[in-house]
Amino acid sequence: MKLTRWTVALYMGLVFLCGGVAGAFAFRLYTVSAVSANVSRRNPEIFRKRFLAEMKVRLGLSEDQMGKMTEIMEETRRRFRAARGTIAPDIKKIREEQRQQISEILNPEQRQEWVKIAEERDRERENKRR
Repeated sequence: MKLTRWTVALYMGLVFLCGGVAGAFAFRLYTVSAVSANVSRRNPEIFRKRFLAEMKVRLGLSEDQMGKMTEIMEETRRRFRAARGTIAPDIKKIREEQRQQISEILNPEQRQEWVKIAEERDRERENKRR
């Protein structure tokens, strides 16, 4: 099949057009900003639910322990709200008391995992400050 000049020009134009369209889509895909689905940092209730679910799975908590953990979290929430206007050492003291109370309801194997979780959370908190 013999190609005419017009056919060759048409094909070249189509290839050029396809390259431009592909480049535009690639540029849009590369430069689009990501959407963060992590809403737990802004919504304390969602964070609390996720935290309790994670603790139940990682520590293997019983229903009785989950009830006590929920009570501890509620009391801690009330105390944090009351202490919001105070200085950091007071908040640190409350956090340590909460950790101690949680530790008291756990069995020895759960306590070992709880210590790891607390250390992870401390590192995350320190990284956020930086």
